[in-house]
Amino acid sequence: MPAIADIPASQQARTIPSVTATNGQAAGARIRTLMISTSFPADLNDWRGLFMRHKADAMARRDDIALHLWAPPGEAHPDVIFDLQADEKAWLTELMAADGIAHLYRRGGLAGFSAILKLMAFLRRVYRRNSTTDILHVNWLQNALPLPANGRPLLVTVLGTDMQLLKLPLMGWLLRRVFRGREVTICPNAEWMLPALEEAFGNVAAIQFVPFGIDPCWFQLQRALPETGAQKWLCVTRLTKGKLGTLFEWCGPHFADGSRELHLFGPMQEQIELPEWIRYHGPASPDALCRDWFPRAHGLITLSQHAEGRPQVMLEAMAAGLPIIASRLPAHADLIRHRENGWLCESPEDLSDALAVLADPAANLRIGAEARKWVTAEIGTWDDCAERYVRLYRQLLDRTAT
Repeated sequence: MPAIADIPASQQARTIPSVTATNGQAAGARIRTLMISTSFPADLNDWRGLFMRHKADAMARRDDIALHLWAPPGEAHPDVIFDLQADEKAWLTELMAADGIAHLYRRGGLAGFSAILKLMAFLRRVYRRNSTTDILHVNWLQNALPLPANGRPLLVTVLGTDMQLLKLPLMGWLLRRVFRGREVTICPNAEWMLPALEEAFGNVAAIQFVPFGIDPCWFQLQRALPETGAQKWLCVTRLTKGKLGTLFEWCGPHFADGSRELHLFGPMQEQIELPEWIRYHGPASPDALCRDWFPRAHGLITLSQHAEGRPQVMLEAMAAGLPIIASRLPAHADLIRHRENGWLCESPEDLSDALAVLADPAANLRIGAEARKWVTAEIGTWDDCAERYVRLYRQLLDRTAT
């Protein structure tokens, strides 16, 4: 992967002619797209914001997109043009080191408030210097708040944390003000968000579900359940009370005696006291999970009570043919067909039943195969995701031109 260079605004005019610059979609013209994200992995071993790197790389691989990215600096496809000035780059790097804007906001206090104000100021600046871009692709609703009233067509990717944002006083009103006067498509990455978004913005924007993609390496993984030894179950999550949910209480009776092992991966974002029977490994790169853990695991467990969007690790586990035991949240029920391609739990007894059924290798492999079949048909790869977005870009440009 190449090193990332800062791209001053003065150099951005050299890019391939955009569709607006050629007064329509001329042959060979690329859609000049400005993508905004406050999360991006620093390198190939960084788990934070990994979905953004996959999304940006998939867009950059296309010959009909000229992708300019405002995001924390990191390794990316050589055709991704990072639109970062020096102070923006330094601040976004610090933001990632602090685990992102959402984590700072949840912590509250002066640091969280100051970070929000700084973000809004930087976004106003980047939007001004990209005032003639063809498409604005903004990830997270709050990043659309500083948009100028310049009529540029807008696609907003909505994730689970956005649904909490919409509960804040006046937030819906502020966003509707931004959306009016331009063509807007709002794209949640999970279907359960559609009704609330339709209610909030259906009169000023098109609402279209667009699932994220999955890296092909997960589809290629071959599982081989060990014939001897304790069953190995995995939990991959940020360590907060909400994300862990009832994991320790419900799993303790089934894992504390050593007959099964529960391996926990993820960053410690709150001070959590771990039971002695938990095997905690800290953060793990996707490569390590794919190579060393998923092939010999019995399955993935997530008993989160957090407001999830569509957890990427669950999609990857399904693509790998790994059965999932999950709490019955809208985000989880959006993916799992109970007892067909996974297991949904509402009680400790449900978890006990799931572990008993999935202890049988034949049942385990059958449910895992159904999970892979479903995710292949319904989700696909990141290149499939990029194709979905580009179709919407063209619809936005067509509506803007009429």
